[in-house]
Amino acid sequence: MGIFRRRETEGVPGVGTVALRVSGLAPGCIGVACDGQGATRRIAPGSRTCLAKGELLYCFHPGPYTVDLVPFAAAPEAGLRLVFVVDAPDPRVAQQRFDLFLASEAGERLELAGLRCAIEQAIRRELVQGNIELPPCATLGEWDAFRAGVDELLYMRFGVTVEDCMPADVGDYAALLKALPSPGNQTAAPVVPELDSPGDDAHALRRLFLELPRLTSALRLVAMPPGLELFRQHQALLRRLDQVSMSVATMPALELAAPGQRLDLRQQVRRTRHSVLASKALDEAWALLARIRGGPLAAVMDDFDRIVANLEHASAARRSAEGEAP
Repeated sequence: MGIFRRRETEGVPGVGTVALRVSGLAPGCIGVACDGQGATRRIAPGSRTCLAKGELLYCFHPGPYTVDLVPFAAAPEAGLRLVFVVDAPDPRVAQQRFDLFLASEAGERLELAGLRCAIEQAIRRELVQGNIELPPCATLGEWDAFRAGVDELLYMRFGVTVEDCMPADVGDYAALLKALPSPGNQTAAPVVPELDSPGDDAHALRRLFLELPRLTSALRLVAMPPGLELFRQHQALLRRLDQVSMSVATMPALELAAPGQRLDLRQQVRRTRHSVLASKALDEAWALLARIRGGPLAAVMDDFDRIVANLEHASAARRSAEGEAP
């Protein structure tokens, strides 16, 4: 079944397009209406579509979707095959996490290839930081722990539920080995810095504007163990996140140093770099919330303090009209 019948392969579960922005809901598809403030609501298949002023409409297929991942960049022969779905609405929450992901990050459409890359990057970051582990020749217990970490991460970050996760061959191992440089012929590849664009700044700020209040609400709902000191730390983090949200909501335009005064291009690039850094800290915060769901809060408070400090620094630097590039 496709999202649109005019293309049989478009939106087919497991390939193609996961979601796209439409003017009317296609038969058999689930709709998500979202307004400019990031509020969303689900529209059931076959329902009459009535959008309020300023609302945009997405339709998506719940899946299942199958993607092949490479969790370790240095080991392209060790792959994972992941099967995931977009769940039915959870009546216990005011906003579905996948719906927020659509409103915040999808743009005109959400391709499966792009979502696969985002999932792979999220898993790689958690492995590099040691937050989840996948040792060689993992035991059943180690695999179960890895799988539980991935399940929580992908639900909290993207709003999808993992149905299956298994080791998989994702390429030609012999060809991969052949492509590797020999020990006597290794040359360092030149480091090419990634260039940010004004679109990156707008995308990062939209994410921060829409997601920081939801992130704060999710942290506020975390069950607190007994202990006055931990309670104080928790409340302090919430206040600091509220301040960052306020800073983002009143962020100056990228090209303006002051009303009527344009900012030079070098400082615009610097501002963009800081907004992108803030969005990366936001990704870490969602991943940390996934770890909180699976373990004690006290064990991750220092990490949360570090992440919020990075958000504060990047937000303040983005507001500034002068400064050094990060």
